[in-house]
Amino acid sequence: MKVNVQQVNLSNGNTQRRRRLLRDMKSARYLYMLIIPVMIYIVIFKYGPMYGIIMAFKDYKIGDGIWGSAWVGVKHFRTLFNSYDFYRILRNSLLLNVYSVIFQFPVPILLALLLNEVKCNRFKKPVQSILYLPHFLSWVILAGIVIQMLSPSTGIVNAIIKFFGGEPIYFMSSKGWWLVVFIISGIWKESGWGTIIYLAAISGVDAQLYEAAQIDGAGKLRQIWHITMPAIKPTIVILLVMRMGSMMDVGFDQIYMLSNDYVRDVADVFSTYIYRMGIENIRYSYTTAIGLFQSIVNLILLAGTNWVAHRLGEQGIW
Repeated sequence: MKVNVQQVNLSNGNTQRRRRLLRDMKSARYLYMLIIPVMIYIVIFKYGPMYGIIMAFKDYKIGDGIWGSAWVGVKHFRTLFNSYDFYRILRNSLLLNVYSVIFQFPVPILLALLLNEVKCNRFKKPVQSILYLPHFLSWVILAGIVIQMLSPSTGIVNAIIKFFGGEPIYFMSSKGWWLVVFIISGIWKESGWGTIIYLAAISGVDAQLYEAAQIDGAGKLRQIWHITMPAIKPTIVILLVMRMGSMMDVGFDQIYMLSNDYVRDVADVFSTYIYRMGIENIRYSYTTAIGLFQSIVNLILLAGTNWVAHRLGEQGIW
């Protein structure tokens, strides 16, 4: 009898939850209707193509199609792990991402903190527009600007160096200098856009907290450290977790437009290697295996970083 009562209570609870859900969906039906196109897009363009993952375990031929191609198991994974190129592109992908996290990730936070302290809108708005603008330009344009500025013969940077008696520097063909150019150009393009997110988080801070801190004698630095930073810390953690989930990916556009044969040893990453092997050499199954390896490692890093965030008392992305 006790079991039957528990089953009845459980059934009643489920029924009530379903009714509440239907009631909420009916009251917010127009909002749910707005989600439908997004869900259709995700299903068609994100989940639909996932059946192509099986190409990583087949010797794909265009004439035979995915299902008709011969099954080869983990052959392409063995080829990948036994190749010299794998360790080079793995090293480059990880190092470039580590450099980006160390040098690029903190810049939007610093810019947001500085812009938040600017009270003159006549100065603040133009600065914000200048910072945001590069995000809306393609890497074709930005890379062209960077290459022209750093040209050893006609670039303004080398012109300044020669004016002060120095020798021109071949920035784009020097492995060490190329890494510096990669980091600085990434900061130039994306930092302004990332600043928007942190400014939005800062705008939610109660102004009375700053007034109370001023009454207690706290200066600007203490207000930033004890009020602003704790307020945006959840945003920082979430963005960092998401950033760690893409540690195996380096933007193809930036690398492809800025790199050349002289710096391939430090600039060749998974995205450029996949393009070269898959598109130019028509090795679709091999590059599908590389992409699957990337995705698995990214998922592990994402889940691991999210777990660490929870262990440290922070809220992750789930």
